[in-house]
Amino acid sequence: MPENAILAEGVRKHYGEKRALDGFDLTVPKGMVYGLLGPNGAGKTTAVRILATLVRLDGGRAEVTGLDVAARPRQVRRRIGLAGQHAAVDEVLTGRQNLRMFGRLFHLGKRRAAERADELLERFDLLDAADKGVKQYSGGMRRRLDLAASMILAPDVLFLDEPTTGLDPRGRNEVWRSVRSLVAQGTTVLLTTQYLDEADQLADRIAVLDHGRVIADGTPGSLKRLIGGDRIEVVVRDPADLPATAAAVARVSSAEPQVDATAARVHAPVTERVAALTEVARTLQDDGVAVEDIGLRRPTLDEVFLRLTGHPAEDDKEKVEA
Repeated sequence: MPENAILAEGVRKHYGEKRALDGFDLTVPKGMVYGLLGPNGAGKTTAVRILATLVRLDGGRAEVTGLDVAARPRQVRRRIGLAGQHAAVDEVLTGRQNLRMFGRLFHLGKRRAAERADELLERFDLLDAADKGVKQYSGGMRRRLDLAASMILAPDVLFLDEPTTGLDPRGRNEVWRSVRSLVAQGTTVLLTTQYLDEADQLADRIAVLDHGRVIADGTPGSLKRLIGGDRIEVVVRDPADLPATAAAVARVSSAEPQVDATAARVHAPVTERVAALTEVARTLQDDGVAVEDIGLRRPTLDEVFLRLTGHPAEDDKEKVEA
């Protein structure tokens, strides 16, 4: 494989007058989880479909594992896996039968398909449920089985499109653990998600899409620094103490503290985290201010998303014409 697992330059895709992608650029190095974030209609799913050779691009170029997706789609498909928003496993069959079936569909011999099924059941911690019908599986188990099916041919690149949609926290954690395991074994993962905490947990780097273009990319930490560093927050018991609290916070911040009278809260950016927190706490104690809560907070990806796109991330699925 080349140095980059995925490369897209100036990719365009139109559906009638709608521009799903309009100069989409992306570089994904090998061996990492790369998050693709964006509001509804930003082009995330279209990008994945093009890179996975399911949709032809209208302009620009894209490569996966060094292979041009338009010129050599069959060769690309041999090196990738794809797990969509909904599990593609058969509920009538057992987990083991599902994986053996997928192995045969990928032209593995009967013996090798059985061996590969057993390997994946162990890797995804599904051995205890291997011979149970999938209809008895929890949501998290189904998604793990779906991930296992996408790994039948041990792909170099795995595309995950909204992998934890509809899962409870336990199911999401199970999928996250499986994704980390895949990357540790050398697979590169391109993840699209609207759960920003998911991107924060999993992604080594993140690209933010809006109107078919990448408008920012970097590590989660570097993106958060775009909107400032740490902030100190103080919630007081009595709103009458807000002026004194704002004065105490102002001493440790280079910016004017923001006062939320409804929440009885004062917050402001700080640089020396621990020193600022210690000084404000001591000052408020000396002034006799009763504090309900005090602490340091770092920007979230939700705040980054809001700053970059002008609105918060939405929970419903992206609606893009197939």
